[in-house]
Amino acid sequence: MILEKFTPLFKFLPEVKAPIHKEGFNEKLKWTAIILVLYFALTQIPLFGLSPSAVDQFAQLRAVMAGSFGSILTLGIGPIVTSSIVLQLLVGSKLLKLDLSSHKDKALFQSTQKILAIVFTIFEAGVLVLTGSLIPIDESYIGILFLQLVIGAILVLYLDEVVSKWGFGSGIGLFIAAGVCEAIIVGVFNFLPAADGSYPGILAGFIQSIANGTPDLSILLPLFATIIVFLIVVYGESIRVEIPISRGQIRGHGRVRGSVAKYPLKFIYASNMPVILTSALLVNVSLIASVFQRIGFPIFGQIEQGKAVSGIALYLSTPNNVALLWTDPIRVLIYAIFFITCCIVFSYLWVEISGLNAKKVSQQLYDSGIQIPGFRSSKRQLYKILKKYIPALTIISGAFVGLIAFGADLTSALGGGTGVLLTVGIVYKLYEEMAEEQLMDSHPMLRKFLGDN
Repeated sequence: MILEKFTPLFKFLPEVKAPIHKEGFNEKLKWTAIILVLYFALTQIPLFGLSPSAVDQFAQLRAVMAGSFGSILTLGIGPIVTSSIVLQLLVGSKLLKLDLSSHKDKALFQSTQKILAIVFTIFEAGVLVLTGSLIPIDESYIGILFLQLVIGAILVLYLDEVVSKWGFGSGIGLFIAAGVCEAIIVGVFNFLPAADGSYPGILAGFIQSIANGTPDLSILLPLFATIIVFLIVVYGESIRVEIPISRGQIRGHGRVRGSVAKYPLKFIYASNMPVILTSALLVNVSLIASVFQRIGFPIFGQIEQGKAVSGIALYLSTPNNVALLWTDPIRVLIYAIFFITCCIVFSYLWVEISGLNAKKVSQQLYDSGIQIPGFRSSKRQLYKILKKYIPALTIISGAFVGLIAFGADLTSALGGGTGVLLTVGIVYKLYEEMAEEQLMDSHPMLRKFLGDN
């Protein structure tokens, strides 16, 4: 395999060692909290040499990138997610033949992803600095800006690895949720007046409109949109397709009889990863447009003041105003079709690569001695039943999260519609993981029974 040739290079990569023993709830919570505090601290370190006139080219996707413009974490998780996209496409197309259920192949995948993340860090930092997206005070600061961006992105890479091995969930999800929650709180409760005397906070702005004798309910639209998205996603997370199962014969241990139970398949089957990957893809479209514009071939469109104004870059930039439905419906339609289609494609790739497809799940159930009531214990029968549901759930869930993210962005929901969607899913999953870990700590015998050592 071609990746094995890079094994000597992988050995030079710094690595966060996994814990030797199983961590308890309090230990995981401690590391998660420490990394979260470090993340917020890094977002407050400004880029030395950055001009005050610099404009955030990715303001509409900032929540998804989990970065803070003007700080050393300006790139956020962009390079990590971009490397994941490339590897998923290569593995999904069978150009890289990796079996991620194998410990060896999984280690190769993770090491390769880390190398690619560093490569994309250098690429994205170079693009932002050299294309003028990040304007330095003068040209002598270009190298310093580039170096700060690279250091910040690599720090995020390893913070993510610490959370994945020592804490709850993943660093990527934690940083996205933290950034979006901060944006929502500031967006609602910011009572500090702007230079023109207006109040950027929704509540302060609405109170000001009442005080002026002209109550403006449209100010509250982003808040209402945020609440609606929250409720829809929570409802979607609670939907399950339940397949009746029973304990049959466990390989090598004879027959064990048990009561009939139900195996739940989540409606949002591929979680929110399709939206994260699609958003990262859109960020790279804008970066590529900037590169071609810089070299004098704006074939992907023009970028002015950090915003796309024409071409493919414009049609693939996030529409965040309901008025665009009437003023530029073609742009909204093209973006919606592209965004939702990409979410469906990435949903399929994520399910295939992460071992959530019908074939892998049926194998796992069969090895655990699970069977369908009324049928003989058969891996083929399990696969046949799961094949009816999992592919359909994969496509429907991808379309669902894509549609919700698109609609929420269009209504200018606080923290970005996509960010709210991701945050609800991330927090919901984090809650489930923490509740399970706390249950295991309270009942050590249950951990031993389930084989979670």
